[in-house]
Amino acid sequence: MFLTIPTLLTWARIAAIPLIIGVYYLGGDMATKNLVATAMFVLFAATDWLDGWLARRLNQTSAFGAFLDPVADKILITASLLVLLGQGRVDTLVALIIIGREIAISALREWMAQIGASRSVAVHMLGKLKTVAQMVAIPFLLYDGRLFGLIDTRWWGRWLMIVAAVLTVWSMVYYLRKAIPEIRAKAR
Repeated sequence: MFLTIPTLLTWARIAAIPLIIGVYYLGGDMATKNLVATAMFVLFAATDWLDGWLARRLNQTSAFGAFLDPVADKILITASLLVLLGQGRVDTLVALIIIGREIAISALREWMAQIGASRSVAVHMLGKLKTVAQMVAIPFLLYDGRLFGLIDTRWWGRWLMIVAAVLTVWSMVYYLRKAIPEIRAKAR
């Protein structure tokens, strides 16, 4: 099921990455670039919810879609963090924590699948909360201004990104604690 509507939305999220990055290489003022990048990120991040909802609603869930969806999220978030890092809007340590966790947990999931214990590292609510925190913090940091003349998006974005980093570490510890007994059992 490579070309169902939900899977096409997931592919669109991946295709959006060069568009969001490319905005910052175009001419024009930074406020316009920030607005366009923010709008695109919000639009494509919304497809994360929409593709899952449609897959269930249209009975088009698939193993490939279940694989591709979190990959698309991770690539979109990582690329956005690199843009923000280049703009000096996210702390290097925070970006490294988030990107490093994504790589480590992806590798852990691959390993656990190879030893037949993938259920022990199945997606948990902490991982979902981590993704939501990241998906809310990133557009605030991309916008980098005052929203409605009131909300300092840089300040809120930085705090939300710290919350996302804490949730990132917390969820990584959770997954590692779930995996260690399986790893020990297979090592015997």
